Amino acid sequence: MPFSLVPDRLFADYRDVTPALLKEAGVTLLLTDLDYTLAPKSCRRPDEALHDWIAALRAEGIQCMIVSNNRSGERVREFCADLGIPYQGHAGKPSTRGLRQAMARAGADRAHTAMLGDKLLTDVLAAKRAGVLALMVEPKGGAVTLWQKVLHGIQVPFKALCQRRCL
Repeated sequence: MPFSLVPDRLFADYRDVTPALLKEAGVTLLLTDLDYTLAPKSCRRPDEALHDWIAALRAEGIQCMIVSNNRSGERVREFCADLGIPYQGHAGKPSTRGLRQAMARAGADRAHTAMLGDKLLTDVLAAKRAGVLALMVEPKGGAVTLWQKVLHGIQVPFKALCQRRCL
């Protein structure tokens, strides 16, 4: 089982992950984290920009599914219902279980799947362990708690390595 904390690509915002970029990489299924990836955790509903991004993915034939570690599925369920996309709850990232279940539900294989997230120790590690393209974004809303600040500090050298590799 592969172990790496270096994302394959690093982006400032989820909107920088374009349908053209995904199609060029052969991605037909985009799995994505919700909290701090697509919206701050305090955000209950998706904004218009997120609706537009999902519509653009859909128009290019790219499926999108949220894969979340959230303990309470209510917010995730409401958020996904507003977007018209499915979700895989209680994913247990960095375990690959949730990603594998999502791929099975979507009928996709790992060669055509990417995982988008904001955290190395959950999203990127799960993607790497599952053998899917690992895409990372800067967290929406930034690090708020002390623990988040520590985690984000740990991520800095791995993100820098990714940036050097992508030049």
